[in-house]
Amino acid sequence: MTGALPEPGSAPVEIADRVWAAPSESGPEATVVVVAGAAGLLVIDPSGPEDRMQHLVAWLAGRGEVVAVVNTHGHATHTSGNAALRTAWPKAPVVAHEAAVLDGGPPERSFSSVATVDLGDRIVELLHPGRGHSAGDLVVLVPGTDVVAAGDLVAGEGAPGYGPDCFPLEWPASLDLVLGLLSERSVVVPGHGEALGSAAIAGQRADMGVLAESVRDLAGRSVPVEQALAEAEWPFPRETLHHAVRRGYDQLPRSARRLPLL
Repeated sequence: MTGALPEPGSAPVEIADRVWAAPSESGPEATVVVVAGAAGLLVIDPSGPEDRMQHLVAWLAGRGEVVAVVNTHGHATHTSGNAALRTAWPKAPVVAHEAAVLDGGPPERSFSSVATVDLGDRIVELLHPGRGHSAGDLVVLVPGTDVVAAGDLVAGEGAPGYGPDCFPLEWPASLDLVLGLLSERSVVVPGHGEALGSAAIAGQRADMGVLAESVRDLAGRSVPVEQALAEAEWPFPRETLHHAVRRGYDQLPRSARRLPLL
């Protein structure tokens, strides 16, 4: 697989034709991805403290005009740099899925299933594959390259981000759609951590499917949610799965659960 990400904390490094990535040096901030076209620059998931954003704005200003900002979902670790880019390029819209609730204000442009950003000689595609890490996840496909920016739908390090607004039972199907977009050459840039190939994402999807089926089985056998983590073997560390199990129980239809489920 080509297109390995640069060292965390470094300036954006070109990983494909006019596509740059800049992983965070420390803290939870997301990897920032920049795509250039004849009409200007698209910035994906600007985030980080003030000094990081100052450096990013200066770097971008030396390469052209920002014409759009995309957030792969609404969490602050992926949107906290929106304000800095809005200040520097007030005409550049922030684009996000319609279900994404963005830190720092709503997007100027939202969509339900598919959208595009026209960069002149290349049209970048935005796709909502379904719910998973959040209700408003999207992936970004860069034409003419093998790069896909996937946000936190895929985990570049550690366990998947099963947070308080995740959809653990729907996540495997969302990854199925993403996998259908990939080839053996694809370079998938996650929200955090190392770039991945399709085989690694297929492995994540399989493990997420095991988790989803385990939740369904436990609920179907009337195992109380407070006991569920101890009652099964899990594909990810138990300490990362409290939200996954509780959210899974809450999202099951009544017909799939047996009482009591305390």
